[in-house]
Amino acid sequence: MAKKEYAFYPGCSSQLKGSASNYLTSVNSMCDTLDIKMTPIPDWNCCGASVSYAGAGELSRHVMNARNFALSAEHLPGQDVVATCAACWLGAKETKEKLDANSVLMADTNEALKEAGLHYKGGTEVRHMVEVLIEDVGYEGIAQPVVKPLEGIKFAGYVGCQTNRPFGIAGESFENPMYLDKMVETVGGEALTKYEQKVSCCGGALAFSEPDKSQKQIKQIVESAYDQGADMIVTPCPLCQANVEVYQSEINRKQGTRFNMPVAYYSQLLAVAYGASAKQAGLDGHIIKPTKLQEIAVKVVAKK
Repeated sequence: MAKKEYAFYPGCSSQLKGSASNYLTSVNSMCDTLDIKMTPIPDWNCCGASVSYAGAGELSRHVMNARNFALSAEHLPGQDVVATCAACWLGAKETKEKLDANSVLMADTNEALKEAGLHYKGGTEVRHMVEVLIEDVGYEGIAQPVVKPLEGIKFAGYVGCQTNRPFGIAGESFENPMYLDKMVETVGGEALTKYEQKVSCCGGALAFSEPDKSQKQIKQIVESAYDQGADMIVTPCPLCQANVEVYQSEINRKQGTRFNMPVAYYSQLLAVAYGASAKQAGLDGHIIKPTKLQEIAVKVVAKK
């Protein structure tokens, strides 16, 4: 039996051929090593992170999340709902907070859920994967399976917005959250603790509606990493990862820069440190190749 079991909400971007499918690959590898069982919620649906804000309204957004909660309670009773996507976690956590505090909104939500034969009683715990690592596994537990320390790699820990405000990670500063830095150090890498853009916004959906504004922010995020001597950026957010990686070439074209900064997930760092191959860690899913991580991934672990 696995040490820890959770109801897993994968989110849309992690699905096969999705923009963050390599994130899910690395999470699966990491969880296998840490003996964490993540059971996907049966028939889960999109959390509505962007579409519902654009025009579907507040109730429909909360109904979408509550449907996932109800399915989790029915099929995986007693298990916390865990998301890997920062946007999914943020939206689901907001729904949980509002429904638990507002009986009228809860009643309206359940009236809608009744059409699907579901009912949400409230009280679901919603957590991000990094919370599971920090709170349930602990930094000592994260360190124990390391067989390939990430020595010689300098990481800029880019937390971004969604895992930082308004909820944040328990015990962390909103202005200077340290958990990514601690994870990096725990698996043998060098954390650049003076990285100035740690909690800046990457521009999110502005990448489509107002690309110049988004790219200005991305430029600052990448430049600051270079200024600190980073080899790569590490993040817990699929949207941040995609924006900061994908738009570097466009910024280079427009502004004559020569950005080529890899952007990886914390789970990829852990997976590689635990002995995963480049493919098992999802390193083959990047536009800007995380070369230094790939070099460690192919190393042969010396037998004791």
